[in-house]
Amino acid sequence: MKKLALHWKILIGMALGVLFGIILSFFPFGPEFIKDYIKPFGSLFINLLKLIAVPLILASLIKGVSDLKDISKLSQMGGRTIVIYLITTLTAVSIGLVLVNLIQPGKSISVETRQELVEAYASDTKEKQEAAAKQREAGPLQPLVDVVPSNIISAASDNRNMLQVIFFALFFGIGMILLHEKTVHPVKDFFDSLNAIILKLIDLIMLSAPFGVFALLAALVVEAPSLELFQALALYAITLLIGLACMILVYVIIVKIFTQRSPSFFMKGIAPAQLLAFSTSSSAATLPATMECVEDNLGVDEEVSSFVLPIGATINMDGTSVYQGVAAVFIAQAFGLDLSFTAQLGIVFTATLASIGTAAVPSAGIVMLLIVLAQAGIPEAGLALIFAIDRPLDMCRTIVNVTGDAAVSMLVGKSLGKLKEAQKA
Repeated sequence: MKKLALHWKILIGMALGVLFGIILSFFPFGPEFIKDYIKPFGSLFINLLKLIAVPLILASLIKGVSDLKDISKLSQMGGRTIVIYLITTLTAVSIGLVLVNLIQPGKSISVETRQELVEAYASDTKEKQEAAAKQREAGPLQPLVDVVPSNIISAASDNRNMLQVIFFALFFGIGMILLHEKTVHPVKDFFDSLNAIILKLIDLIMLSAPFGVFALLAALVVEAPSLELFQALALYAITLLIGLACMILVYVIIVKIFTQRSPSFFMKGIAPAQLLAFSTSSSAATLPATMECVEDNLGVDEEVSSFVLPIGATINMDGTSVYQGVAAVFIAQAFGLDLSFTAQLGIVFTATLASIGTAAVPSAGIVMLLIVLAQAGIPEAGLALIFAIDRPLDMCRTIVNVTGDAAVSMLVGKSLGKLKEAQKA
């Protein structure tokens, strides 16, 4: 029998978790049994994701920034690439925030169900509310001060200080770029190897995802058995899918405006890579196919594609950016937390930086979401609400990530006169 793909295993885990939770909820001992003997496995899975967050940020970001050493030779191309990537990432986060504030999927949860959620995660919620209150009492420039750590070891020991870890990783990577390659070669080799090890650890962690999802869903059913919670999750998924579709539309529009290529030409040309991205949920695994599509079908010169696309697979995660904006506000709405405009601006900034450090592997985005939640003062335990349906949504997010890389490569190629005339209609 052919081995099942991970996403099918996770979907099966979801279904079995819901079914198991429903069945045991009819027995007097059921909820207590799940709480004592099933839910801890879900907590273990969440802890594993948290465990990998700091080393993932350090290794992935430092490697990604240090890889930009080619910018000394291709400064014009590198500058344009980074600027366009940052613009599309900011656009993606903004689209996500606008949609989640308009649709408000988390607000569909009643006061009673919300109270059950708050009680289920009482200690975590109280801690975040106290931290948020403390933040409001601070001066207007305190968030800027908080970005720069006084001690990187201390910052790296607490997931709530992820923005400080990101700052250090960026600063460290810039220092590597400014030094001679021979000087930093041993350090770069170390972080390249560390990054590879971290990605392998994520693979190992994701092997336990079906069991983690089973435990999370079973606990969710008995702790908040209201049907409206699942309706809210469906509305959350719809909101995210609309955001991803909007981002695809943005790519089509900018390709049409700046390269004069038709939407059908662009979408047909990148379709093979999109299908592979959907099946693998990995921008890195899709990279060879993306390069082939961009060069052969879209007419981008190899010099441009070989520079722009690998960087994009590291720092351009627009699908993940849409997701982080939608998910963060949805969880806040589910817990009855009203995020101020300033807090949502912080989500834009943090999600943009976090997406740069998101590894191009399946489900790495949900690890980065922890950064956004912690920085915005949103209960991290709320991650359990959305993780159960994250895998199929992750497959859709990867399509957007890959499509964005292709669109940016066309823009950069056009601006440098390295985009061939369209051969296909």
